[in-house]
Amino acid sequence: MSESSIDLTTIYLLVLLAAVMHATWNAIVKSGGDKLVVQALVIFSHAPFVALALPFLPVPPWESFGFIAASTAIHSIYYWALINAYKLGDLSQVYPIARGSAPLLVAVGGFLLVGESLSPLEMVGLFILSIGLISLAWRFGDPLAGDRRPVYLALLTGLTIGGYSLVDGMGGRSAETAISYIAWLFALEHFPLTLYALHRRKWKLSAFRPYWKRGLFGGIISGLAYGIVIWAMSVAPMAHVVALRETSVVIAAGIGALLLGEGFGPRRMAAALLVAVGAVLLRVAGSL
Repeated sequence: MSESSIDLTTIYLLVLLAAVMHATWNAIVKSGGDKLVVQALVIFSHAPFVALALPFLPVPPWESFGFIAASTAIHSIYYWALINAYKLGDLSQVYPIARGSAPLLVAVGGFLLVGESLSPLEMVGLFILSIGLISLAWRFGDPLAGDRRPVYLALLTGLTIGGYSLVDGMGGRSAETAISYIAWLFALEHFPLTLYALHRRKWKLSAFRPYWKRGLFGGIISGLAYGIVIWAMSVAPMAHVVALRETSVVIAAGIGALLLGEGFGPRRMAAALLVAVGAVLLRVAGSL
């Protein structure tokens, strides 16, 4: 299906819906009583659906499974960091730092490690993003005061987001189709977290029973959100899609304030907006 056969407004509305769904499944994990169990159920619930599709998709070459293994390892660290960040910090603080720090770390790492130069627009985006992250990280107060573990864990989450994005980008290109790569990744990546959660809960399925509906719903919307964004980037300008996707930073901050009762004021909202604007400028400038 080509871009010309689909109204761009419809595509962009679907991408905004995907941003809402991504922020929502993070809110589900944050609000879950047992965050490890809820996160494990969210990720596990991808597997049965993709398993039905695997027989109809081409099997990726062996080199693709190396990328899948690397992505699974990085995702495992990502889930651990995200779960513990939500145990200690607010959604409206952790989510923007985690999502916003990923493009920041990639841009800085590219400059320092491989000498990639930044355009003036990227520099502006980097500056705005940094101000927003610093504001969220230290809540406009003494940077040495309070528990800084949520900030560190959110930054680690952002680092892993950048890592698995890079690996999955290369892995998708190594496969015959990106869809087959994603399907096999969804089918396999849940195993480390699922086994870890079962071990931590002493292999008692009763520990999972109270959360299965929440986990299933979170898994469905997280898979849909990822699928919408991948599809949208194939039929619409990529920079526009990614820019709209970054609105999830502000959406998560709003969910934290309105639905989770987190302390939230105009300054934190302004910081979340700065993170979103900076991330959008970095993404858009990088695609020009």
